[in-house]
Amino acid sequence: MLKTYHITTFGCQMNARDSEKLSGVLEEMGYEEIDSESADIVLINTCTVRENANERVYGHLGQLKNIKKKNPGMIIGICGCMMQELDEVEKIKKSYPFVNLVFGTHNIWKFPKLLQQVLNGQKRVFDTVEEINDEADKLPVKRVYQFKSGVNIMYGCDNFCTYCIVPYVRGRERSRNPEEILDEIRRLVKSGVVEVMLLGQNVNSYGKRVMKDGVITDGSTITFAQLLREVCSIDGLERVRFMTSHPKDLSDELIDVIASKPKVCHHLHLPLQSGSSKLLKKMNRHYTKESYIELVEKIRKAVPDISITTDIIVGFPGETDEDFEDTMDVVNKAGYESAFTFIYSKRTGTPAADFPDQVSPEVIKSRFDRLLTRVQEIAAEKTLIHVGKEMSALIEDTDDHLDGYLTGRLSNNMVVHVPGDKCLIGKIVNVRLNEAKGFYYLGEII
Repeated sequence: MLKTYHITTFGCQMNARDSEKLSGVLEEMGYEEIDSESADIVLINTCTVRENANERVYGHLGQLKNIKKKNPGMIIGICGCMMQELDEVEKIKKSYPFVNLVFGTHNIWKFPKLLQQVLNGQKRVFDTVEEINDEADKLPVKRVYQFKSGVNIMYGCDNFCTYCIVPYVRGRERSRNPEEILDEIRRLVKSGVVEVMLLGQNVNSYGKRVMKDGVITDGSTITFAQLLREVCSIDGLERVRFMTSHPKDLSDELIDVIASKPKVCHHLHLPLQSGSSKLLKKMNRHYTKESYIELVEKIRKAVPDISITTDIIVGFPGETDEDFEDTMDVVNKAGYESAFTFIYSKRTGTPAADFPDQVSPEVIKSRFDRLLTRVQEIAAEKTLIHVGKEMSALIEDTDDHLDGYLTGRLSNNMVVHVPGDKCLIGKIVNVRLNEAKGFYYLGEII
């Protein structure tokens, strides 16, 4: 009889990569992935960056409860960042008795063993201990795409931004051994991968604490810029991306690598969070409005065609009209190609949750709407600049909305839709950008 599974993934690219590992384990155990949540095993890989992410998980569990009533033998598991919060784990234990398996980010490597305990008849298995090692990197992986892949180069975060729960659920920074990373990428290239994305909460601080065989060694052995150079030297690899960069330690050396190595895609995600130096200090971001603008100017001078995207929080505790105007000023001066804008979400367990002067929802909405409008205006203006140009695009899939069209991604991370045959999926082709549609292009292969 066919055994099936389904995974729902919330959150960042690192969570998506974890889900590929979970899929790899299940495929090796003889399970087949299906789109329906009426599967034999259903996993929810959670995010906890914002409060509404937790609420979405609980809403999702309500739906699964009804499905399980019709299929009592179904196994429901929850993993990811949210399951590193002890209060949330206790809530699952007490209020959601139909959940069979819970494990956290630190012990995803134990997933095969934990699942086997459930399959052997143990009704509920909870394992969210603080064990940290590098065993997860040895799990089998079922990639979503055969021609591109994420590669974890580090885990955790040492920045402790006052609004962020990540350091508490992902742990302190620990970098993978560089040779293990390079070996993994070489294997990926041999299997047909042409593009990799190097993943970490803050890739710029890669190398400060390196983990090998479960042992963490303090002291820098290799910088992120040096690692990036090594990755670019791998034969057969055609494109390299990375995410995310913290502005406080983006080095001149890294800018030089982006500018000088053709394989490095000309896209940089550089979270701003706020344009107010006062709020940036309260956020524990370790840069100022002025230093951020200088950094953007330096990057654009070195790499004129680079696309810079960002994250911005509206309504951080104590944000005044003047603080918000500082944010708008940076948005105008930086000229982002795209921005992810968020309303501040109070996360229990972070310092900012107890800060005074919480901003009223009405004020936040007004500011948020104004920011979003300006971000979209600038993005549309930026998109128009490239109309008529010829660029290379990695063809990623067939177009969901236009028959006979394919969807490709440019080096600057913008999307282009072109007519073509699906045999081109996974290939890098030259395209002409004929028409801008706000956040994407219509073009043709040349």
